[in-house]
Amino acid sequence: MSIQSDRWIRERALQDRMIEPFVEAQRRDACISYGLSSYGYDARVADEFKIFTNVDNAIVDPKDFAQNSFVDRKTDVCIIPPNSFALARTVEYFRVPRDVLVICLGKSTYARCGIIVNVTPLEPGWEGHVTLEFSNTTPLPAKIYANEGACQFLFLKGNEPCEVSYADRAGKYMGQRGVTLPRL
Repeated sequence: MSIQSDRWIRERALQDRMIEPFVEAQRRDACISYGLSSYGYDARVADEFKIFTNVDNAIVDPKDFAQNSFVDRKTDVCIIPPNSFALARTVEYFRVPRDVLVICLGKSTYARCGIIVNVTPLEPGWEGHVTLEFSNTTPLPAKIYANEGACQFLFLKGNEPCEVSYADRAGKYMGQRGVTLPRL
């Protein structure tokens, strides 16, 4: 398995619509950077957020997730309460090739502020907007800026296409649009 370069990412994005919309060069003009980098793609966070709240004293249960555990906000700046988290999504829509696994790492700008971005791997054949989790590990409120960089995706190409892809097994998060809550 090898990590793919900017050249490969650009070709797949433009020819196969692997990333839409696609930004061909790193943008850094007074914002948290996003776009194509040497061996990855820095995705942006959209302006749709689900901010965790405990107003209704709900229990977090991945098998029966309470919709009232979050408040929805459409905003340019999301404020995450201390020691809490928010869900969001990427601006970009991803289509993962059958012979590629994509992993995600948080941006150092957020990490240095105690804000952790978590995303599970994007499996071969998966497509959709990526749901992002921002955890505020600090005792202070934290800001997340919409339409700016949130995380970096790394593309690992396998030695051959997988036998059964995410699409083949009709994965439950296939084709997701918007911020997607846990499904069973």
